[in-house]
Amino acid sequence: MQITDDLIEYLGELSRLYLSEEEKKSMGSDLSDILNYVDKLAEVETAGMPEMSHPFEDVNCFREDTVVNGDDRERLLSNAPESRGSYFKVFKTVE
Repeated sequence: MQITDDLIEYLGELSRLYLSEEEKKSMGSDLSDILNYVDKLAEVETAGMPEMSHPFEDVNCFREDTVVNGDDRERLLSNAPESRGSYFKVFKTVE
């Protein structure tokens, strides 16, 4: 694919970027490098390779949802700056 000034200007308009002439030249070089790299990737032999969306085999490895702390209310309330009964006392947030 040939990177032209019109293409760079069009891409700039699509992305709402206002590029100077120097930035357009730099962008053209960068886009050309990217497309050359993609062409190089297309040369890689992939026949017989399985399709995959992720390189790791583990999918959705969730742990069991189990209670580990139990009811240790007194110890938890001892860390609070203030408490009232078996509840945390907090600042009033709504007038």
